[in-house]
Amino acid sequence: MLSHKQRSDAVSTLLEAERTRQQAERLSQVYPHIDIEDAYAISRDVAAARAKSGDKLIGHKVGLTSKAMRAASKIDEPDYGHVFASMLIEDGATVAHADFCVPRVEPELTFILKEPLQGPSIALEDVLAATEWVVPSIEIIDARVTEPRRIFDTVADNGAAAGLVLGAKRFRPDEIDWRWAGALFRRNGEIEETGIAAGVMDHPANAVAWLGNKLAEYDGKLDAGHMVLSGSFTRPVWADAGDTLEADFGPLGLVTVSFS
Repeated sequence: MLSHKQRSDAVSTLLEAERTRQQAERLSQVYPHIDIEDAYAISRDVAAARAKSGDKLIGHKVGLTSKAMRAASKIDEPDYGHVFASMLIEDGATVAHADFCVPRVEPELTFILKEPLQGPSIALEDVLAATEWVVPSIEIIDARVTEPRRIFDTVADNGAAAGLVLGAKRFRPDEIDWRWAGALFRRNGEIEETGIAAGVMDHPANAVAWLGNKLAEYDGKLDAGHMVLSGSFTRPVWADAGDTLEADFGPLGLVTVSFS
């Protein structure tokens, strides 16, 4: 476990890396004895610093929601990060590649809550009842620390959260069976990845339930009006300057973002 000063230094390192868009040395290299509780504490302190600076917390993201990704990270549960108002990007927008360190993109479903959710015993049905809208989306992820990252590095680095592109179409949680929502993910018109949402813990609402129960361990909860990115059901796709990324959700709509 890290000392208070080491955690504070790690927070400063991550905030500086985000400010300069220059990757810092991964925390697991600088602090070989870091553990998962350190990582979450650092993530919460980074989020608190962002909020203190005036950025508004608008939700959370869940990551590592597939078995394959958890196995690769050598962890037996998903992870999470915080989503701030500054991360929202309009559908179809062009963003500057230089605003990120090494951006990648993923198709996801975003749950917008109409009621709060308080763990520790949230179930899938509770999530659907508390959800106002489900929105096809693209998440931009970034790594503010160098490779090869370990799970401690990703968790401390806000779960790699960097941007959220909400689609134009919104759907009620009972309109379809969300396990079967699928996406074709294209870069510059060529398919890079495909997948269906059942890859997210058998149902993407299960990821939201997991998050609500996990936050309860730290006296936290999911607030009404907050957005929750439920996790990708494809591998992340690299985004280079000049690329256009499209998540084609079929009848659920098309979500795009470009990098200049």
